Amino acid sequence: MRHAIQLVLAVLALAGAVITAAQARGVVSVAPVADGEPSTTSFVFDPPLMMLTWLLVTTAGVLAVLGIAGLRRARKAREAALKTPASDPPAPEPS
Repeated sequence: MRHAIQLVLAVLALAGAVITAAQARGVVSVAPVADGEPSTTSFVFDPPLMMLTWLLVTTAGVLAVLGIAGLRRARKAREAALKTPASDPPAPEPS
């Protein structure tokens, strides 16, 4: 259950990163360099929102790795438990 929650939180962090990345970008008008040239536009980025975007992307990646690894470990443990009969007595130790 914990690993599924980690995966859900990873998806939410990634969605937050997409939203903050979209809000971090803006368009500004740039004055012409020489007389007679047209003005142009340029993109500007808000540094705090870009930092939040990177933090959310990193958090999403870490949570995704932890969630997937935990689910795989749990599945392997279940498969191993099914293959090993619990009723067999332990093997005697050599003396």
